[in-house]
Amino acid sequence: MLASWKRRAQNLRADTYALYLAYRDPRTPGYARLFAALVVGYAFSPVDLIPDFVPVLGYLDDLVVVPLGVLLALKMIPPQVWAESRARAREVTLSGRPVRWAAVVVVATWLLILALMTAVLWKVLAK
Repeated sequence: MLASWKRRAQNLRADTYALYLAYRDPRTPGYARLFAALVVGYAFSPVDLIPDFVPVLGYLDDLVVVPLGVLLALKMIPPQVWAESRARAREVTLSGRPVRWAAVVVVATWLLILALMTAVLWKVLAK
């Protein structure tokens, strides 16, 4: 059973990376790109709908939201683009090379948003 969960987690990781690759493909429609960006951003984001420290429910959102998002995005992306992206993603994830850049980009984005919110709040409170 543990091997099955590990395989599913690895497949989800590969599919999330494939979604990123499909997002970058110019043949992907704009609405699919936007949705793919949201799913990939959520998957690698340190901010969750339900924090991970909440027992059971904390990980349940990751086990439901991300796969559901990938599944919905899959319906929007052209089949040929998805097949190519998935093949490239499997190659990368099976080779053992880490895909940490996405987490760095998402964390940097959240830090930028936090800095902008702090600056706006600072101006409002300074009045």
